Amino acid sequence: MNRPIRVLLADDEAMIRAGVRAILAADDGIAVVAEAGDGHEAVRLAQAHRPDVVLLDIRMPRLDGLAAAEEILRTVAGTAVAMLTTFSEDAYVARALGGGAAGFLLKSGDPDELIAGVRAVADGAAFLSPKVARHVIDNLGAERLGRATAARARTGTLTPREREVLALVGAGLSNPEIARRLHLVEGTVKAYVSAILDRLSVRNRVQAAIVAYEAGLTAEDGAAASGRGVR
Repeated sequence: MNRPIRVLLADDEAMIRAGVRAILAADDGIAVVAEAGDGHEAVRLAQAHRPDVVLLDIRMPRLDGLAAAEEILRTVAGTAVAMLTTFSEDAYVARALGGGAAGFLLKSGDPDELIAGVRAVADGAAFLSPKVARHVIDNLGAERLGRATAARARTGTLTPREREVLALVGAGLSNPEIARRLHLVEGTVKAYVSAILDRLSVRNRVQAAIVAYEAGLTAEDGAAASGRGVR
């Protein structure tokens, strides 16, 4: 039996932590291993427990969640960070995702959305609350004409197979899902994703997905790969 996904929960409101913990406890595959009431404590506990996922509130005393996320990602290898907040302003979203966060969840979202988000980022995928995704897409759309050329140039340095993998990353698929879609083993997909992040000079799958969006790559581009048999 696989071990549960180990989660560190950080929020300065005890009642919020209790509510989130109760939601996650409904899934036998998720275990909250530590809780923090401020950003400094979140960083310390992340370094001590090395959880699979850290859920961070944005507005916390001593060190806010955005700064804590950057420090955790810098010092705790293998840990994914998702922001958990009531705020969906574009500035917060942009800084969180730009700093390497793999997910952005709203406290007002559906409990199933919270569980799905934890599972997604633990699996190496990106997860944005639907409301947050709309903010991101709207922002990108406003500047798309100016950024599309640069994005196409960046993706033009990838091999055909890497562009197909990137298209499916942009569609939100996890590595196992991409492997099944392209008839590859999961380890090969991981290698492709790692190479794509390196060649695009991005920190995580969310940033890679944004490049895919700007370049006009779609899930259909990746889906067509299985029919072409490209390796």
